[in-house]
Amino acid sequence: TEHRPWGSFTILDESHGFKVKRLTVNAGQSTSLQYHKHRSERWIVVEGEATVILGNQIQSVSVNEWIYIPVGEKHMLSNEQDTPMQLIEVQVGAYLGEDDIVRLDDKYGRI
Repeated sequence: TEHRPWGSFTILDESHGFKVKRLTVNAGQSTSLQYHKHRSERWIVVEGEATVILGNQIQSVSVNEWIYIPVGEKHMLSNEQDTPMQLIEVQVGAYLGEDDIVRLDDKYGRI
């Protein structure tokens, strides 16, 4: 499990071309507005409700719903609820390193 300012993630499985994580986003927190050069992601909400910026749209994703994040699409994950939100993230791509994050805006001051 790795901790971030917005919550934490745990890698559940990974192999060539894919990685599966469980993300916990703390109440009132969000990831950076970002995109990836080498991977797509699918987010499946398993607890709580996610607010997602995808491109120029804002969407709510509830328990048992999912959203697809294409390679190169700007996105941000937020938890506007009073309790932690959990989702399963499936990454697919030729390169899945954490340094594939290109941050466009980050309220925690990360580059």
